[in-house]
Amino acid sequence: MSGDGHAAGGGHESRDVRVAPIALAFVGLVLSTIASLLIVYVVLRTFTMSDVKESTPASPLAIAAGRKAPPEPRLQIAPRDDLRRLHAREDALLHGYGWVNREAGVARIPIDRAIELLAERGLPGQDRTQGEGRK
Repeated sequence: MSGDGHAAGGGHESRDVRVAPIALAFVGLVLSTIASLLIVYVVLRTFTMSDVKESTPASPLAIAAGRKAPPEPRLQIAPRDDLRRLHAREDALLHGYGWVNREAGVARIPIDRAIELLAERGLPGQDRTQGEGRK
């Protein structure tokens, strides 16, 4: 017999692996996992129920106030929609007419028209001859 650990007849194991102990170990592992999950569930359920029974009731003032929205600023639920609405409001301000202060006679005009008027008339308080002399 040689000292390399092989069987005398062939160079491979002479018997197969026993499947029964492996299957029993797997079944035992599954059963112990299920049992531990059930134990954890029962313990947590028991603690939750006892905590609910022992906790003090909510303040009558809190119940009377009801649920209110948190103060500003709030989290955005749909940021893309909010951004679209913001751009629509900005476009309406930039491209439309409206009053800024009706009593003072201050109005808002479209930005394109404001640029045209500024090019024609220049800035208020600016002497037209100064601008032409610099060229």
